[in-house]
Amino acid sequence: MNKKACICGKTKPFADCCGRFLSGAATPKTPEQLMRSRYAAYALGGYGEYLMSTWLPISVYGLSSAELSEKTLDWQRLEVIASSQQGDKGVVEFKAWYRRAPNLDDLDFMHEASDFVRIKSQWFYVGAQTQ
Repeated sequence: MNKKACICGKTKPFADCCGRFLSGAATPKTPEQLMRSRYAAYALGGYGEYLMSTWLPISVYGLSSAELSEKTLDWQRLEVIASSQQGDKGVVEFKAWYRRAPNLDDLDFMHEASDFVRIKSQWFYVGAQTQ
């Protein structure tokens, strides 16, 4: 088992944190767990199927798992600002820092409030309000 801290910023090992969700061994129980695991999927690349399976189908807007598997940015770090849940709805506000080629020296960030919904015990990403 890999003892390195998870890429999502938690101190737990990847296998005990986001890795268990990306492998299908477990299902996120909170909107924040889902958001962190989706960040890990983007940061690592190659997890388009996971991203599609955790995205509310009506809001996918024609994206494909192949597209989502491509690692287009060099994700550096994740900061969760706020996380809330009321019943079957949740919101997670975060900042995610990245570098984009060809200017790998330039660190930029995305600030987003993501909306989530739980349907039959499974959380889905609905969409985002960028900040």
